[in-house]
Amino acid sequence: MTEGLEDAVLDALFSRAPMGLHVYDRDLRLVRVNTAAQLMREFRVDRFVGRTLPEILRSFDVTEPAVVERTAHRVLETGKSELDLRIRLRDRRDPAVEAVASAFVFRLQRKDGTVLGLAAALTDVTARLRAEAEVRLLNEAAARIGTTLDVFRTAAEFCEVVSPALADSVTVDVYDDVLRGRAPAVDALDRNQTVRRAGFRSVAGPEQQGVPVVGEVDVYPLGTPYRTVLDTLAPELIRRLRPDADWIDPARRRDARILSAGAHSMMLVPIRARGVVLGLAGFYRWRDPTPFDHRDLRLAQQLTTHAAQCLDNARLYGRERSAARILSGGFAHAQASVNTAVELARTHLSVGTGGGWFDAIPLSGSRVALVAGDTTSGTSRPGAISEVRAAIEALADLDLPPDEILQRLHDLASRPSTLADAAGSSATEGTPATCLCLVYDPVTRLCTAASAGHPSPFMAHPGGDVELFDVAAGPPLGQGLAHYALTERALPENTTLLIYNTALLPGTAATGKSPLSLLSDLFAVPQPSLQATCDASVASLAPEQPLRDAYLLLARTRVLNDSQTKAWTLPNTPQSAARARRQVMHQLTAWGLTQDVIDDTALVVSELVTNSVRYAEGPIQLRLIHDGDTALTCEVTDDSSASPHLRRALDTDENGRGLFITAHLTQRWGVRPTGRGKTLWAERVITTAPASGHDHLPEA
Repeated sequence: MTEGLEDAVLDALFSRAPMGLHVYDRDLRLVRVNTAAQLMREFRVDRFVGRTLPEILRSFDVTEPAVVERTAHRVLETGKSELDLRIRLRDRRDPAVEAVASAFVFRLQRKDGTVLGLAAALTDVTARLRAEAEVRLLNEAAARIGTTLDVFRTAAEFCEVVSPALADSVTVDVYDDVLRGRAPAVDALDRNQTVRRAGFRSVAGPEQQGVPVVGEVDVYPLGTPYRTVLDTLAPELIRRLRPDADWIDPARRRDARILSAGAHSMMLVPIRARGVVLGLAGFYRWRDPTPFDHRDLRLAQQLTTHAAQCLDNARLYGRERSAARILSGGFAHAQASVNTAVELARTHLSVGTGGGWFDAIPLSGSRVALVAGDTTSGTSRPGAISEVRAAIEALADLDLPPDEILQRLHDLASRPSTLADAAGSSATEGTPATCLCLVYDPVTRLCTAASAGHPSPFMAHPGGDVELFDVAAGPPLGQGLAHYALTERALPENTTLLIYNTALLPGTAATGKSPLSLLSDLFAVPQPSLQATCDASVASLAPEQPLRDAYLLLARTRVLNDSQTKAWTLPNTPQSAARARRQVMHQLTAWGLTQDVIDDTALVVSELVTNSVRYAEGPIQLRLIHDGDTALTCEVTDDSSASPHLRRALDTDENGRGLFITAHLTQRWGVRPTGRGKTLWAERVITTAPASGHDHLPEA
């Protein structure tokens, strides 16, 4: 019985065991291998039976073969096994083929102690080590990329993370317009624009310059992969880069550098974020003989996606608007998304001096941020004020509350910079900048506001009554100690907010009436439109000859009714994910959405609720917002303050795919803090069409 069992074990080890088994005699000559060893990747070890260990190590170009030999001799002499000997090997016929094996080396001997040789059980750990390295690289990218709001520094940080971890050389080219605050839309067809080298790094050393060098401009020629990738916005993998490829022209400097460096493999990934195309990232291998593969391309896309968000933050922050754009008070955002929450009207009296400005910024959950600012001096630099506006836009996009936006803006304005100049922190200027920030939610009707020395807005109720929306004012930007209080108020539908600067009010002195009295008389008489009301208000409030630019912004609130929103409270139990999925599918079917929207949204909601069940403790709030048949937002609120981060789960992981799935099935997603924790939201552009094939909804 025992003898039969021993035979079965030997047969299993040499014919069915998943790990490779090598058997050596006392002279370290290979005498036998099992089936797994013969089929280990492209390395046909069975052809080396009868050869010595040093010969085999040389044949497979093993890194540090002396270490392997010393370990084998030590195990043979002492009998002490080696549990995890890492062996890196390449097939000399194809140096690009590499593997990493973990070897368990042990001595073979008879019962009387006679040494017969040794055996090595090898497990291919190449895929596992590669996956671990990818996770480390993504974590490093999240920590190191985007530490500043500077395009060139952000590009340099990206290059430092990527090379040499993924590529021997890496380049970041951005459209020249990005440095001016503009960028082509994703659906733009004409991408024949000048690009500027923003980042470069090579394993050849930090002193090595790319072509073009950082700061230089270039144009991608037609027929090259660079132009193709930007035209199609699809990444491209060139696994084997042939020097005689038809698109390579040695007369072009960029191509000549590729040829001289001996680049043999490359990847190109478009840099895009928030609906705009920023440029192109290039990855090259010339020292590492292993060509890029599709797994490398996926990793490059993930890294580039994160870098694109940071580069776009820098673009928004550094955006320079022309003086005419600033003084006209034009809105910088899509009116369609803003108009879901409010109806807007504006009147601007421009005399060519002053720094008054205002803006409307769409936020998650169909909310809108209304921001306005002013400088108390008669002159101001338009470029500097545009930096203030761009900084507010970037901060608002992080879903920060108004008081925290002003706090961070105050910190920025206190530093020696162009932004500080706009805020008037220079002692020689004495021209402090004021700012008012309001956020309105059309679902809850809640308006939250904070002020940095800016006058409080007026508020006209639907019946015509006008009152002051008294917002607690903190110090102007860059002046004194920052302390900004948050003022909250629920607004009835069709409430009109009147936001203005102080240059508008001196005209009321001639009438002998207060601004509140004048506005009460004005709103008591219906006007044909909101713009007519705005123009009439300016005519009543403004002086005949303003000393500096004056403006008035009117925002009439709208409300998303019960037919456009749906909310549920779920218990913190594992069953809530399935319950949420069913409820969402029924609701989206009732709204008449397409089948793909229903299925994708149900999956996203299931993942987000599962995340809350795992990390939160209290009940979970789920809300759907059907925004005017153009966008669908799902929000999951819990009591956990921990913000989730996007990462790529490994094939063997059971968890970690929630945000990865969400990012692929929606156009935008993010996290915003709430009083009790956080809200994780995801937004998808939709089209309304009857849902087909929904006679029976699937059970969870």
